Amino acid sequence: MNQPTYDDGNPPKLFEDQNWPRASDWIAGRYNSEASDRVTCLGVVGVPISSSITPGKAHLAADAVRKVLEKYSVFDLPHNNDLRKVYVEDIGNLDIEGRIPEDIVQPVTDAIHKFRKENATVILLGGDNSITRPGVIGLPVPLHRCGVLTFDAHFDLRDTTRGLNNGNPIRALLADGVLGRHIVQVGIQSFANSAEYAQVARDEGINYMGVEQVYEDGIERTMRSAFEVLRDLDAIYVSLDIDVLDRSYAPAAPGSRPGGLQPWQLRQMAYMCGSHFNVAAIDFVEIDPEKDVADITCMSAAACMLSFASGLLERRERK
Repeated sequence: MNQPTYDDGNPPKLFEDQNWPRASDWIAGRYNSEASDRVTCLGVVGVPISSSITPGKAHLAADAVRKVLEKYSVFDLPHNNDLRKVYVEDIGNLDIEGRIPEDIVQPVTDAIHKFRKENATVILLGGDNSITRPGVIGLPVPLHRCGVLTFDAHFDLRDTTRGLNNGNPIRALLADGVLGRHIVQVGIQSFANSAEYAQVARDEGINYMGVEQVYEDGIERTMRSAFEVLRDLDAIYVSLDIDVLDRSYAPAAPGSRPGGLQPWQLRQMAYMCGSHFNVAAIDFVEIDPEKDVADITCMSAAACMLSFASGLLERRERK
């Protein structure tokens, strides 16, 4: 009997159950022949940068998240979606390790343009939150016509006079030309921000929802409100900072605090972002794998990434 092989010619692992396809094999492109029509396309690129205010090793996160995908299947039970229908291309990590945020705009832009030319939605695997600015700039739309949706415990509005870092991408984008009224921030927490930067958010017209409001309104209402603000724009960029989670679920996110969101809530939000027709790209940021406990933070990020990909299938169906 001939041994079965994947699309890339490699045999499956010993004792592997062919009826339990792994998400790690999916992101490696081993099921792309089952999505040969390429109606639903996803591009993935790692952006390994650590420019954090809190020193860490966020540059290791992209590979760590890919690794834990071995623990997940490709089947989204409540939505009856099989990710093997999503054509995925993971081009690996950009060669930017050791660079500062100001110097990564062009390589990130090049990666995004490659995928957008193929009509693919883009996932950027950070890295810290400093990748959000080049991610937004990289979209081929005018900045004043771009919406930014963040899931974050922080405003990320720190002063930029001493350079760019993971604490000021939103402040930098405002200076670049993104309009405050086109920014929605979900999950902002008390005692994780300052009064001064909260006032900047108000002055700029940024729409923000504290974590208490998210719990009070629920997931559906929160997301409807967010997308209503961002309607009629040319594209939406989503930044999913894992520190929006309760710290018990995100020990490897330096900025996480007790009282944040639950993983199932963030997973649902990621799915809704994937299903929204105007979301062009999403980043997953702020994980230091060396501080993780039993892979819980990396697994939370991976689950959100898979849920986002599942949402893409619903986007196709709506078309």
